[in-house]
Amino acid sequence: MHQPLGGAQGQASDIVIQANEIVRLKDLLNEVFVKHTGKPKEVIERDTDRDIYFSAQQAVDYGLIDTVLDTTKEEAKAGAKVK
Repeated sequence: MHQPLGGAQGQASDIVIQANEIVRLKDLLNEVFVKHTGKPKEVIERDTDRDIYFSAQQAVDYGLIDTVLDTTKEEAKAGAKVK
């Protein structure tokens, strides 16, 4: 999990436009994280300030994902239906 990443080059006015757009995108993404994780905006802003790497279970605990699929079981179910 991390904040948006980008780069810009060109005239100063173009760089300002790009910077403003990436800040707008950062705010939008943070609101999505707030909505789906239930965490306060301040926590999301702090946590997206630098890259965070989650294990599957940590992503569930944080609220980024709903569940971790056991592909072995899922593959077995799919195989049973095909027969």
